[in-house]
Amino acid sequence: MTTPSKSQKARMAIRSFKTVADAMGLRGHYRPSDRFGQALADSLRNLDPEIYGSMNDRRVVELKGLEYVIDRLPEGIEKCTRIILTEEEGFDETHFEKIEPPKRRRTSYRVTDREICFVITRGISEIYDILTHLTFLCIEAQKISERIYDESGHQTVEWVDLEKLVLSGKTPAGDDLDQALWNLSIIIGRSFLETRATHDYLVQSRSSGQADGGLFALVYHLGKRVEAERESKEDALIIYMTPSLMNNIGHHKYGKQWAATLKDKLIELGLQARPVHIISANLHSVVNIFYGAGALGKAGRKIPEDSIPAMVAALLANQIDAVDYGRERGLFVMPDGAGTHVDCQIIDTARLDPDGVHPQVRFSSEAVEKDQPVILVMDYAFGAQAFELMESLLEPYTVDGKKQYFDFRSIAIMGKAGILTGNKGDVMLANAHVIEGTTDNYLVHNDLAVEDFEGRINTFNGPMLTVVGTSLQNKDILRRIQRGWKAIGLEMEGGHYQRAINAALIKGHISSDIKTRYAYYASDNPLKSGQTLASGPMGQEGIAPTYLITQVLLEKICNPS
Repeated sequence: MTTPSKSQKARMAIRSFKTVADAMGLRGHYRPSDRFGQALADSLRNLDPEIYGSMNDRRVVELKGLEYVIDRLPEGIEKCTRIILTEEEGFDETHFEKIEPPKRRRTSYRVTDREICFVITRGISEIYDILTHLTFLCIEAQKISERIYDESGHQTVEWVDLEKLVLSGKTPAGDDLDQALWNLSIIIGRSFLETRATHDYLVQSRSSGQADGGLFALVYHLGKRVEAERESKEDALIIYMTPSLMNNIGHHKYGKQWAATLKDKLIELGLQARPVHIISANLHSVVNIFYGAGALGKAGRKIPEDSIPAMVAALLANQIDAVDYGRERGLFVMPDGAGTHVDCQIIDTARLDPDGVHPQVRFSSEAVEKDQPVILVMDYAFGAQAFELMESLLEPYTVDGKKQYFDFRSIAIMGKAGILTGNKGDVMLANAHVIEGTTDNYLVHNDLAVEDFEGRINTFNGPMLTVVGTSLQNKDILRRIQRGWKAIGLEMEGGHYQRAINAALIKGHISSDIKTRYAYYASDNPLKSGQTLASGPMGQEGIAPTYLITQVLLEKICNPS
């Protein structure tokens, strides 16, 4: 019998996690302590994701992974014994507290101190993401619970002190803080400096950094919840998925509303007959390049003409918002009202002031005056949600019973991705997308080339892997993908965007001449220690590649020659 390789085991673990998660949706609920929950935990342990570091080491609590997960789940999740996933709307009319994590655009409501409800509007990728994070938390909670008692069955001195601190609600400082952190480091098996670093990080990232809302409370409530489960099954954590949620996955409920609002606005503005260019990106780089220099000039500030990143720094330093300047010159801001968490901007280039565009941009006033392109900027989608949004957006609209088509000229996808061949801050151009865990793979006729970046930044061209989730990979499977598919990076949306574009081409919703442009900047390198997503955000390092990609995309639109 052939022994599976490490990468084959990892692929089987991902397949197993997805299968069990899908089965949960049909069943409607599970407890992490039951056999279904343990199957999820076993799959995650077998995968051993790089982002979760020392998760499989029972001697220590994985702190960097904990930081990553807590930033993407609602505050207070560690206290909950009931977690509901639903697509039901109308919670704004209740007295439930609305919570949004600092680093993931998702909506949840605190029903009670012990119950949180997630409103799922971003599709199956969001469900996998939440279940992965919850499974990781349960694995770490199990480790912590094993540190509550010593070998004689008595609570350890360190745990008794931790409980007193958390229940007192006091915020330790000075010598008391150092002593509390030292006790905590013994419980979690980490060094004092590692414990201190995570404590300080959570003080900054969470709204409450006190003993009852930071690392002390997080460790205490995770361990206490598992202990309570052992004493009474009634207190065991249970996770529900409502029937309405699973029935509506893939039905484009939110995407259709989102796209209809955008199309209605284009028609309202009289732009439906103009050429439209779609850019999936952040909501600051296009606006700042088009309007930032003009906004600085209007405010009487010096414009750094030789550097776009320097202009961005000047806008931040002077607290100048280019959006206000842009509203008077063709910029229309479209906040999401459908629940997709994807805000948009519409830019009518016919109303642009060419003198307000940053001088580093090759901007042809003659070309813009002739074509009068309309630019639709949409914020980042999340995983498979990209298919729902793009497919809905590219569909025709109906007027008096007749189908009408927008003149879509280009679709540009600018995202952040993990790189496999370089370093953080480099740029990747996709010539294909391979969707992980399926047989789907798509060639990309990318209108961007390495030459477009003129040696200004390290740029790679090759296939991109579209992954199930940021937490569901490890080095073994990534190295296999790198060898087998020659993949240069991994991301979550590109393959799903390309599925929607191909579908629109087949259906005749868009012209076969449409330009597609895929560029990613490297936010992390999962194959290098210290460069994974869990090591923290890029910060200022991300400005240069983000704005260079945006500049090249806009030059393709506003200076076609």
